[in-house]
Amino acid sequence: MSLMRYEFMHMTTQRLYKECTKAYHDKKILTRTFEPNDQVLLYDSRLTLFHGKLSSRWSGPYIVHSVRPYGTIIFTDNNGRSFDVNGQRVKHYWAEAEIPVEKPLDLQDPPVD
Repeated sequence: MSLMRYEFMHMTTQRLYKECTKAYHDKKILTRTFEPNDQVLLYDSRLTLFHGKLSSRWSGPYIVHSVRPYGTIIFTDNNGRSFDVNGQRVKHYWAEAEIPVEKPLDLQDPPVD
C-alpha cells in the first residue's frame, strides 16, 4: 500500500510541476498581431557553416499582404513576389514607422544655484 501511495504522490507532484512550468513559460510569450501593409522582418533559420560573426539573421523588410488563420502570414517583397511564412519567424520592422513628437526636449544644462 505504501508503494501505491508513493507513486500517487509522485504523479501529483510531477503534474503540479508541469502545470507551473507551463504557466511560467506561457506568461513569457509575446502576442504579435500583424495587419496588412505592416513592415516586417523575416528570421533566417537555415544552418550555414561559418555564417559570419556580424551578419544578421533577419532579412527584409517585407510588406504584409494578408494574415491567414493559425498564424500564417502572406507578404510581398520589393520585386512583387508573394509568399507565405509561419508567423513565429516574423517581427515588426519599426525603422520607418512614424514616431509622434509631442513636445521638444530641452537639452541645455540645468541652472546651477
